[in-house]
Order: sequence, then structure tokens, then C-alpha cells
Amino acid sequence: MVTLQEFIALKEEFDRRIEQTKTRERSQAIEKARALVDEYGLSAADLGTRAASKGAKKAAGGAKVAAKYCNASTGTSWSGRGLQPRWLKAAIAGGRKIGHFAV
Repeated sequence: MVTLQEFIALKEEFDRRIEQTKTRERSQAIEKARALVDEYGLSAADLGTRAASKGAKKAAGGAKVAAKYCNASTGTSWSGRGLQPRWLKAAIAGGRKIGHFAV
């Protein structure tokens, strides 16, 4: 009968072999992928990788827009996009012109 210590030793050996196999097969897969990329002149965008999709997301809607209006007393600003901020609505309702807050 096999003892607990022997099973633990076998498990450790299998875990070590599994990691070695994973590393070897991953390296082989990377080599194959690089060869195909070189052979066909592929780019990250062609592959639809995370790096390509992150760049596309940034270009599509993540860019900051410069402020067009500023409240000089508080330093808060608004780009002119989206809903008007409360401070600007209150000032316009109080009789001020929006041009007064233009940057």
C-alpha cells in the first residue's frame, strides 16, 4: 500500500512536470505564432489583441476635451458637452450670459 508521504511526493513530481510541460508548450506556441506573424506581415490590430482593442477604445471616446467655460470664483470648468453644470445653470438663471464664463 502507498503511504501518504509517497502520494505527496508523487503529486509534487507531477506538479513539477506539469509546469515544465506548460512552459515548453507555451514557448513552442509563441514561436509558431511569431513565425506566422512574420510570414503574413500581421499586426496587433489584425490579430484583435488586447493591446489593439485598448488603443481603439482610447481613440474612440476616452480623450479629454478642453474646457470652454470656467467659473472664476470656484475654478470649476465645463467642456460644453453633456448637461450644463448647476453652477452655470444658476448663473444663467440669475441673468448672466454664458459668454461671461467662456475660457
